[in-house]
Amino acid sequence: MTYLHGRIKRVADQPISVVLLGETGTGKELVARALHQLSGRKGSFIAVNCAAVPVSIAESFFFGHERGAFSGADRRHLGVIEQADKGTLFLDEIADLPLELQAKLLRAIQEREVIRVGQSAASPVKVDIRIVVGSHIDLVGRIEEKLFREDLYYRLREYLITLPP
Repeated sequence: MTYLHGRIKRVADQPISVVLLGETGTGKELVARALHQLSGRKGSFIAVNCAAVPVSIAESFFFGHERGAFSGADRRHLGVIEQADKGTLFLDEIADLPLELQAKLLRAIQEREVIRVGQSAASPVKVDIRIVVGSHIDLVGRIEEKLFREDLYYRLREYLITLPP
């Protein structure tokens, strides 16, 4: 645990993405919170369990939507990426994110901007977020199975922390 604490402190104030790997119940969200608290970032810490987000609303949930974008969209909604502006977004169980959404997440991370559902691509919203992801599944294995994008993995894996069982 001392070794783990040292790794957290070493990377906390760095503006890089972190992958947390570990069995269920090992404290990935606690580590993500510690990274945020020690980072000095002024925005919120937003935690999302990717496995719990219904596919039918996933794009709106992550990227937001404009009023009138679809039936029932009676007002603008900020997605969790935009809500985490100037803070940290923790995406737990990232391996469960659908491939289509992985592509959009990769673009948002690379460009540091989001396009809400129903918004013109000509006017994206800039975001300053730190991404921390967690998984109990070997992401490299998911890449080999063609269930996880290799380019997204390498964008997210700027630093890897493996939690002990």
